[in-house]
Amino acid sequence: MVQDLIDELGQLPGIGPKSAQRIAFHLLQADGADVQRLITALAEVKEKVAFCTMCGNIAQATLCRICADPRRDGQAICVVEEPKDVVAIERTGEFRGRYHVLGGAISPMDGIGPEQLRVAELMSRLASGEVVEIILATDPNIEGEATAAYLARQLKPFGLRVTRLASGLPVGGDLEYADEVTLGRAFEGRRLIDA
Repeated sequence: MVQDLIDELGQLPGIGPKSAQRIAFHLLQADGADVQRLITALAEVKEKVAFCTMCGNIAQATLCRICADPRRDGQAICVVEEPKDVVAIERTGEFRGRYHVLGGAISPMDGIGPEQLRVAELMSRLASGEVVEIILATDPNIEGEATAAYLARQLKPFGLRVTRLASGLPVGGDLEYADEVTLGRAFEGRRLIDA
């Protein structure tokens, strides 16, 4: 029974065998009320949380809180791969537009093409003519770059401003530890300093 729990915890992303074992034994030693709260939270999330019919973000109603907010700028859509990316961008407080969650990235090796993503839904959102900018915020890896390139080609006929998030060196990082691609992008995306 304990091994079953460890095996199930080990299926979670980012949880290896050692972490799964630690969590399982922590739960065994935890207060019954604490464990029950965790069980209740998991059950409620599965029961009550769905995906926004407009953008694909997580939602507790038909629309997510961002799509339902009339104060958000409908002229800019930030395209991301997963709902967790929305959370990361929202934490910055820099973007006041709307989002579109693709549900992944193009990955031929995994059998994921544009048809498996929410690309058609993105194109239908552009029919109103309200959108003037699409920000491609896919991951800076091979799949994310391929997805961004594909979307840029698909969006070209719409005459929109299509931008890509800058990439480069992290704050607090050391140049000696940066790989060549990251350092190269940092040079490409350099900007003028006002003195």
